[in-house]
Amino acid sequence: MSRRLRSTAVAVAALALAVTGTAGATAATAAPASAARPAQADPLRVATFNLSLNRNAPGQLLADLSTGTNAQARTVAEIIQRADPDVILLNEFDDVGSRAAVDAFRDNYLEVSQNGAPAIEYPYAFVAPSNTGVPSGFDLNNDGTVGGGDDAFGFGAFEGQYGMAVLSKHPIVQDEVRTFQHFLWKDMPGALLPDDPATTAPADWYSPEELQVVRLSSKSHWDVPVRVGEQTVHVLASHPTPPTFDGAEDRNGRRNHDEIRFWADYVTPGRSRYIYDDQGGRGGLSPSESFVILGDQNADPLDGDSVDAAIDQLLSSRRIQDPMPRSQGAAEAAALQGGANLAHRGDPSLDTADFADTAPGNLRVDYVLPSRSLRVAGAGVFWPVQSDPLSALTGVFPFPSSDHRLVWVDVEVPRVGR
Repeated sequence: MSRRLRSTAVAVAALALAVTGTAGATAATAAPASAARPAQADPLRVATFNLSLNRNAPGQLLADLSTGTNAQARTVAEIIQRADPDVILLNEFDDVGSRAAVDAFRDNYLEVSQNGAPAIEYPYAFVAPSNTGVPSGFDLNNDGTVGGGDDAFGFGAFEGQYGMAVLSKHPIVQDEVRTFQHFLWKDMPGALLPDDPATTAPADWYSPEELQVVRLSSKSHWDVPVRVGEQTVHVLASHPTPPTFDGAEDRNGRRNHDEIRFWADYVTPGRSRYIYDDQGGRGGLSPSESFVILGDQNADPLDGDSVDAAIDQLLSSRRIQDPMPRSQGAAEAAALQGGANLAHRGDPSLDTADFADTAPGNLRVDYVLPSRSLRVAGAGVFWPVQSDPLSALTGVFPFPSSDHRLVWVDVEVPRVGR
């Protein structure tokens, strides 16, 4: 496709398709591995996919995507082609300040048939800066030195590592996009700021000077309006930090909780007045606006290391519905791998990530959560059972694609006047 036909903005979209199951609001039934759409309807398919296209140095991802021969990129592209989402959020897609990597991924992988899967075109894309790897100038992990990923505003070896992008078949309303990269953690009322266990003072892990610069988002939070016919659906994209890799202060666990809380407040009238975007605009969504919350939230409802069931802030919201995407492949994997999975309380068919069997085991961490104004027509996770030939795309460790699975939900967008 000619680049002139594309939107001039770049977005991190990590929307992914789950092909081994479909789900309604509360239940799921088996579906063919192709995840073909129902012939009687053509809903909007929204997906999220942490495709693990992160690299160790700036420019490395672009180099890998420039030839069209990178095995991992071909595999994740095939998964996207077979899921065929209309809008997708890509997590862990390095952004180095330009749209070059997103363009290369579209040109050389998505728009080229992979292993017989139909090529897919996304004329519209959005990308924006991430807090990952951006130096804070402070010793945020309190190890006595300043510098490195732990002292950046979001963990990363370089600026834009583990970034995001949104891809869409429908127009992105560029002049109405809101980003919240610079929102300060301290400005969230009742923030779960970390506490230094070596002192008696509360919430004092960060100094007063550090609190004046410490940002809430480990990557960013984006409100990306997508025009579907005559209606607008707000794609709310993020990738909270994992609630691990810290100490007794639990700074990452608390940050994960509040990064998730941000969207819960943003979509709830009366709770979003404190929010400000990077352009100074205040408040959240009105009750009349439709949305889908997307991303690797790094939080399981029942298992793993989340603080106070962090994801329940979204799952229990009156404005949000949980289609509970699931797959037979996830249930099979938990049974075959055993280990920590055997002690889990959650339904293994809902898992979206294949993590270490010792700890934490497989978890549900990737979500597509529509507003209640959108009717759910189907949902699933791209996690084929081992007897399915498509299981070669997900595989076992070391994974040919990612340790996360593409998650998708089909929603019907009401027509004007309906």
